[in-house]
Amino acid sequence: MSATHPGGERVLIVDDEPDILALCSYHLAKAGYRVSTAATGLEGLADAREERPALIVLDLMLPGMSGFDVLERIRADAATRDIAVLMLTARREEPDRIRGLSLGADDYLTKPFSPQELVLRVGAILRRTAGASVSPTDYLTVGPIGIDRAAHRVSIDGREIELTPTEYKLLLTLAERRGRVQARAHLLETVWDAAPDIQTRTVDMHVQRLRAKLGPAGELIETVRGFGYRLRAAQPRSA
Repeated sequence: MSATHPGGERVLIVDDEPDILALCSYHLAKAGYRVSTAATGLEGLADAREERPALIVLDLMLPGMSGFDVLERIRADAATRDIAVLMLTARREEPDRIRGLSLGADDYLTKPFSPQELVLRVGAILRRTAGASVSPTDYLTVGPIGIDRAAHRVSIDGREIELTPTEYKLLLTLAERRGRVQARAHLLETVWDAAPDIQTRTVDMHVQRLRAKLGPAGELIETVRGFGYRLRAAQPRSA
């Protein structure tokens, strides 16, 4: 599908339903992605470590190990923590969506779904992973936060921290527009490509997780009540 402009990135699909595996594999392969599949969480984790896909389509309801457990292990493993993850599930309850996002999922798609939407979501996530179009020599500093836009790396006082692709894009967007308030709707459009069904709660959950990873530097991200978020241009003073 030309709308995604895929570059042959590898996508791993982890789902125990053969029909879903076949449907996802067919449409993603047709769109130009290299697709591999796994039917269990353990198999998916092994394949993720070995193949290092650009993105994992991860079902929530898996035999033996839930998708939540798989996602948690993906984010805890240095070999896989940077892989983008799209959660795929029949559950529509908000607590499940929030839990998946809080564990580091990049997006959440509920069954039944349109194959076209799946392909578009995968493409949107991979565009976020690629980051913004900037000079490869650019290095952005905001207080103790350092952002290497060429290597997609973030450090705090020189110590590198691990962010998911979406967290990185969110921080970069705030940093590039530091000192200016960014509306939730604008962040959804910029960071999430305004994907269908993505809600402002998604922004709040990612900001919360990003603050936690930044530690004390997370105080630089200010909440502007009723509007959005702003990254302060300077480190807040100690009380």
